[in-house]
Amino acid sequence: MNNIKIRRLASRSTPFLSGAIAILLAIAIIISPESSFEASLQGLKLWWTLVFPALLPFLMLSEMLTASGFVHGFGVLLEPLMKKVFRLPGASGWTLALGITTGFPGGAGGVMQLHKQGSISDKEAARLASLTHFASPVTLLIVIGVAFLHSPTAGYFLLAIHWISGLLASYTDALLNGRIDNPQPSVKESTNTKPSLYSRIQLAATEARSRDGRSFGKLLGESVATAVQNLMVVGGYMIMFAVVINIITTVLPALPAALPAGLLEVHLGADAISKGLTSIGAGSTGVLGLALLSAALGWSGLCAQLQVLTLLKEAGVRFLPYAAVRLMHGAYAFLLTLLLWKPLLAVGTAVLPALADSQSTPNRTINVTAIWSSFPQLLSLQSLLLIILLALSAAIYLVSAFRHRPD
Repeated sequence: MNNIKIRRLASRSTPFLSGAIAILLAIAIIISPESSFEASLQGLKLWWTLVFPALLPFLMLSEMLTASGFVHGFGVLLEPLMKKVFRLPGASGWTLALGITTGFPGGAGGVMQLHKQGSISDKEAARLASLTHFASPVTLLIVIGVAFLHSPTAGYFLLAIHWISGLLASYTDALLNGRIDNPQPSVKESTNTKPSLYSRIQLAATEARSRDGRSFGKLLGESVATAVQNLMVVGGYMIMFAVVINIITTVLPALPAALPAGLLEVHLGADAISKGLTSIGAGSTGVLGLALLSAALGWSGLCAQLQVLTLLKEAGVRFLPYAAVRLMHGAYAFLLTLLLWKPLLAVGTAVLPALADSQSTPNRTINVTAIWSSFPQLLSLQSLLLIILLALSAAIYLVSAFRHRPD
């Protein structure tokens, strides 16, 4: 009874709380309009030069492949991996690859498409959104590795740790909370003879395409409109949180700038933390700073989390369980960075001196041309990830079949 009363009180007070926050934010902007305007421009530039061009093609591609049935057909091949390891339907395998290669807005867009089609339940949508929540490789390699840290090797190192720790966090979440809500297979097995693999793939793709029912022209137009609308939501959050971070640092000047930035917005947080890295020498303090940067990327900031929750509002994804997985992601990333740093140095991957060389620090700018030219590499990376996921799924299937083989 007490929990029910607390929930009712919280739900009733939410409109007043959000209104009070909006009023305080407006007052702070009026008091300091110039700095707030500069902060909003910073968030707008980051969104326009990085997020929008890097994600728009992938969001459109995701919706078109989901509507065509490709995702569901491909998901038949990934059923052993997704069901055995992450306890999710097989169709979510493509969404996992999408989230890894495009970042959390792309992963959330793929989850939204599957949920709209009824391929996953509300609970599965929440867990799949946690599984597909990664920072974009463009962010890690080009923005953080090259523009912020001036070391492509550091970007690759952080990217590998980011992927591994994210998968570990989702695997832990699957062990604690995983349960498939749609146990029935996509292909009806009413007979004793199991359909062939090709038949199952074809039938899964046909059923998904028939459920969607849109023509190619309508699908193309709606995919563009949906992608732009979702990216506008992302841009609004980034601009708002850039202003909030500026207000916090103005009101609390003694507070380290990296703390509110790292907690609230992943791009601005990475920028603030990497500035500290370029001003310190090689040693344990430098390793700790790099681990904090890795943890901030795993946490990804409240801004990114609210973006995903907004996109998946129809699925009723709750904030606290979602944030708990993000916290695990950050903790795993922090520990793995500390553990793997010295082995990497031992094999000759000297990244930290490059990070600590403040003399070679050029202007911290983002090359938009490099982002656009990285699309072929990202598509190649996505294909490689799909091949790896297929190999893992096949291995899990063979091991499972061997264990259940009759004597």
